[in-house]
Amino acid sequence: MKSLVTGATGFIGSHLVEFLLQKGLEVRCLLRHPDQLGWLKGLPIQIIKGDCLEKNSLPAAVQGMDYVFHLAGVTRAVHAETYFSVNAQGTDHLVRACLQHNPDLKRFVLLSSQAAAGPGVTNEKKKETDPCRPVSPYGESKRMAEEFCLKYSREIPLAILRPSAVYGPRDRDIYAQFKLIAKRIKPVLKNQVQQISFCYVQDVIQALWLAARNPLKSGEIFFISDGHDYRIADIGDAFEKALNLKALRLPVPKTLVSAMAFFSGFISKFSGKPALIHPGRAKEMAQKNWLCDMTKAQTMLGFNPEFNLMQGAALTAAWYKKQNWL
Repeated sequence: MKSLVTGATGFIGSHLVEFLLQKGLEVRCLLRHPDQLGWLKGLPIQIIKGDCLEKNSLPAAVQGMDYVFHLAGVTRAVHAETYFSVNAQGTDHLVRACLQHNPDLKRFVLLSSQAAAGPGVTNEKKKETDPCRPVSPYGESKRMAEEFCLKYSREIPLAILRPSAVYGPRDRDIYAQFKLIAKRIKPVLKNQVQQISFCYVQDVIQALWLAARNPLKSGEIFFISDGHDYRIADIGDAFEKALNLKALRLPVPKTLVSAMAFFSGFISKFSGKPALIHPGRAKEMAQKNWLCDMTKAQTMLGFNPEFNLMQGAALTAAWYKKQNWL
């Protein structure tokens, strides 16, 4: 069996490549910079130089593949237009290439995001049948990518996963929270109780594999999480325990986060480097309910997450320490 992975050098993508190789699959990776292998260095993979924005590079990537796992995308960008060109238009290009050059494809799996659906507007968990109301350019671009895929769901077998906040070894976004707690600072939004779903990276990999292998009706969408509901304060407590220290709880006004995001976004336009906290991210952070219901994934995919937050945080912290990131 053969599989193509886009975004293979990234956090989730590199874990997926290792998993597929362990399963005995031949793995092809579409890379913009083949000389920058990162976590893929030394692995027995086939490399195709290309980019989802370069249509001419895609036929050679998708031909002969049994599975296509589309993980390539941007989570941070200097300009909002970048989200839509990479996350949305790039997805459209890849799906069209599969349609035209791989008629025997068994499954196209898009790794979307809970951000595509947006936060819950009530206290209930978000379900796949609920209306999508993304609150950031990133979320809007991921929803647009989903819509591009769904447009071809009668012509190509595809599945879409919406993982909640993903963390684990190699991640650099939630790593920022670990760094703050390592400095004994535990920030939380002032006067606001927030709830969130989380998912350890290896559980996301399991879900990707199940979505590829199960005989599903094309176009199904699944929320993915570890099945537990967390308050934002719980996240800090778990990271604190994983690092075996006590941090000072620091209430941060929402207005301060917005101001920091605006200033960071302004600076990034001059530096050319995406900011960790930008206006779209700040708007996502301000939402009260980022809970999702993974019942459909359990029922239809047989998805059973193996790691809760305490287990995943411990493994992640140990990896950061081993790599001297902390």
